[in-house]
Amino acid sequence: MMHTASTKKPVVVVAGELNADMIVSGRDVIPEWNREKIIDGFQTVLGSSSAITACALASLGVDVRFVGVAGQDDLGAFCIGELQRMGVNTDGVTVLPDVQTGVTLSFTTPSDRGLLTYPGSIPMLAPEYIPESILRGADHLHFGSYYLQDGMRPHWKKLFGEARSRGTRTSFDAGWDVRNEWDSEGIRSLLEETDLFMPSEEEALHIFAADRIADIREKLGSAAGRVAVKQGARGASLLAPDGSVAAAGPCRVSPRDTTGAGDCFNAGIIYGSLHGLQGEELLRYGNACGALSTLGVGGTGNLPTTAAVGRLLQEPSAT
Repeated sequence: MMHTASTKKPVVVVAGELNADMIVSGRDVIPEWNREKIIDGFQTVLGSSSAITACALASLGVDVRFVGVAGQDDLGAFCIGELQRMGVNTDGVTVLPDVQTGVTLSFTTPSDRGLLTYPGSIPMLAPEYIPESILRGADHLHFGSYYLQDGMRPHWKKLFGEARSRGTRTSFDAGWDVRNEWDSEGIRSLLEETDLFMPSEEEALHIFAADRIADIREKLGSAAGRVAVKQGARGASLLAPDGSVAAAGPCRVSPRDTTGAGDCFNAGIIYGSLHGLQGEELLRYGNACGALSTLGVGGTGNLPTTAAVGRLLQEPSAT
């Protein structure tokens, strides 16, 4: 379904994990035993791949409804409050007593980051917490962090199948597998009901046991839709069901913090696809959203807007 400025806002349901990110930032953020260091910055911000994508979509002008689970604690209240502040509907968030909201410690330098996560509520989303009433009117259903959402992993395919039977598009992002198992069989099966899959290059090569992106297409099996692969400083590639591969270079910016860049890329790809973008044009939109994210601290520190994306894509040095 094509959406233009003259029609209603597209409705996207994001089902996913909720956690806070505590960001330790500076040029030297690696702890040393029995030593103390002074760092340049510290912030507590909204974390979670799913939540950051939801906020970026809301910033782009989409009607976003978030479905998830949080603990009945200060961090849970903070996460829900941040979603609301950034324009995301949180009627679908369930607050569980006696549960701690998940938290990620992000050790961030200008060029990279390392993460430590306490899961808490992150794996607790389950089908009983996803009301059909919220899903019914959605144009698109997305989730992030496939490997962290233990409670939903066996159920995504059924949920996606039901969504697509109603005409709702589907997408997901893998995230890093901290168990290093990669569940290739589960991913391939889910791709049969997926319109957009958005892994990073490193994740995709692990999942499909491939040496390069060009080898992945033949290993996708009966994947229903497109695979948008995030390639960092080399931009992104789009593998289509017909075997074609599109590519787009990155937007040139001076990053401040790369946290959430991939999640904002996801939002750009979802937004662009809802508005009919294809191939390289779709990738460039996603790349611009990801690049804008890096100009602020945290995944939601500098959310993309359609105006900012338009300006960035007009710049001669955009790619």
